[in-house]
Amino acid sequence: MIRFFNEDINYKLPQKQITRQWLKRQAEREGYAVGDLNYIFCSDEYVLQVNRDYLQHDYYTDIITFDQGEEEGKIEGDIFISVERVTDNARQLNLSVEQEMRRVLAHGLLHLCGYGDKTDEEVQLMRTKEDEWLENW
Repeated sequence: MIRFFNEDINYKLPQKQITRQWLKRQAEREGYAVGDLNYIFCSDEYVLQVNRDYLQHDYYTDIITFDQGEEEGKIEGDIFISVERVTDNARQLNLSVEQEMRRVLAHGLLHLCGYGDKTDEEVQLMRTKEDEWLENW
């Protein structure tokens, strides 16, 4: 089950049910079933603290993904999203916040499907997959 939570902000994801169905469908296309998957919408400061506490990173980011999966082929995890970062990124990219949020939602789930973004090649593949998923919205 895909769930959406707010931690220290008040954010309402548009089209929650459609978004759930889209994410589930895309994960299935990658060969995964979705178990317990939590998206937590929060502030920059909240994500920064998660980054410091759990990853020993001291910088802002739009998303942090924690893989909690224990069963092969089944996705479970927690995905923290800074709504402030997504909003700023959307503005810089001349996109709507909703468009950029969909990309970030996909990005987190793609991490849980095994896609990385540390090398140039991984980043290129991640962007390609994000675009592919967004075309299937």
